[in-house]
Amino acid sequence: MSVRISRQNWEQLLSELDQARHQRHLVTYRALLERLQLPSPAMQTLTAALEYLAALDAKAEQPLRSSLVISQGASRLPRTGFFECAERLGRFSGPSDGTAAAAWHASEVVRVFEYAYPQAAEAQVAAKG
Repeated sequence: MSVRISRQNWEQLLSELDQARHQRHLVTYRALLERLQLPSPAMQTLTAALEYLAALDAKAEQPLRSSLVISQGASRLPRTGFFECAERLGRFSGPSDGTAAAAWHASEVVRVFEYAYPQAAEAQVAAKG
């Protein structure tokens, strides 16, 4: 099954993540789903969009902005699929739970907070989309 995200929702997702990055805080999947008001299947659409963004960031050799999105559960980590995606992209290796995953995620979040993403390039991509 293929899912797509509208340009408006994509731009809103990038804006939400940029705002979280500037405020140096994490955002839950649920909060993003509520803010973006994605059509059904909303979680699958959000997951696909976050994985696509991770692929774009990896290709540009940038920290993964999708690491700012976490589960609201006790772990306060992204879902397993995030770590699987990061592994496919060559950014993470190991089990998606436990201290290694938590340590890698924490360091990736710090990298995202400190990195200056090229906003002009994103705007051009969104305009062409």
